[in-house]
Amino acid sequence: MNNEPRRRPRIAVVTSYFPTREEPYRGHSAYQTLRHMTNRADLQVFCPLPVYPRWYRWGSANFRYRRMDLDFSPPDVAARYFSYTTLPLLTRPINGRLCLRVVEQAVAAFQPDLILNFWLYPDGLAAVLLGKRLGVPVIVEALGSDLRRIGDASTRFWTGRVLRDAARVLAVSEDLRHHALAFGVPAGKTHVIRNACDSGIFAPADRAAARAALGLAQEDEILLYAGSLIRSKGLLELWGAFAGLARRRSALRLVLVGEGPLAGRLKSMARAAGLEQRLRLAGQCSSQEVARWLAAVNVFCLPSHSEGMPNVVIEAIACGRPVVASNVGGVGELVNAENGILVPPSDVAALAAALDRAMSRNWEPSVIASTYRRSWEQAAEETWQVCSSLLPRADE
Repeated sequence: MNNEPRRRPRIAVVTSYFPTREEPYRGHSAYQTLRHMTNRADLQVFCPLPVYPRWYRWGSANFRYRRMDLDFSPPDVAARYFSYTTLPLLTRPINGRLCLRVVEQAVAAFQPDLILNFWLYPDGLAAVLLGKRLGVPVIVEALGSDLRRIGDASTRFWTGRVLRDAARVLAVSEDLRHHALAFGVPAGKTHVIRNACDSGIFAPADRAAARAALGLAQEDEILLYAGSLIRSKGLLELWGAFAGLARRRSALRLVLVGEGPLAGRLKSMARAAGLEQRLRLAGQCSSQEVARWLAAVNVFCLPSHSEGMPNVVIEAIACGRPVVASNVGGVGELVNAENGILVPPSDVAALAAALDRAMSRNWEPSVIASTYRRSWEQAAEETWQVCSSLLPRADE
């Protein structure tokens, strides 16, 4: 009889969707899920990050492609970071193989029993190619824009290959699962694993106390957005709706949490409209700081053009704050008449009308918070169940 303890399964995670020192909230859902899986398996994250060459000045100024600290490792989950040089459009058809080249040796040395991926292309292509070379199953997860907003033919081709070659396809919403099915993925190979939040951080809290801590006037009507300050999040539409409402709601204020290339333009638009004192750019915030902002505000808004299953909407609901959001992706699986209002994307008039209604309604935080309750432990357990179904059994 062999009494030696069986080696814990090894799972290699190949993804660029993961926290970095420069963007600590990046890949939040993947990080939280993996944190709660470390008691089940030996996990190692291999994170390939694209960088533009130094001579490409436009690219190096783009906050999403600045050079990252490759020596960083977040707490609780072992991670290694790699960089590969890319150019916009030109290298897109081969970015998957560039990812593969920089992580292949390290993943092979780890000797995984299974490869898990978050973000379909280019990271997912590297994952499925590695799986074939190492003879191990690969699970990929679609998160949102990687499946809903494919911008070119080569990315679509490789995304289809990733979906079909993977042993299992996870999606954070039913909407994304249906997009995967449209690529010819068998329904039995797909699983929906929705995002969650930390109820120890995100929960209803006293608004007056939060406003006092943040230096906000108690009588103000405060509208909050949190996320990247980029065009696809609908921020220009949000500004148009806010500016129109501000003319007749003198107490209305807009707070933007996050960083991005639209920050300067939004400041200029506020200055030109005479609303500079009613716009606050709060910058990048920790989860605890986001929770405090959510406690302080009247309404949260996410007017995105596209989404998967946005964590920040889940966090707003958990804090008991009403949500006005574009009806895109999995947002409609979260927002209902008890916790918010859905609007068509890119419709400034509809967005303004919904914000006006939301600001005027007397919402009950405890009711809102009860409409969606889900922990990262639950998401991790569901992910683990899919992983374990593909891992070798102890008697094999």
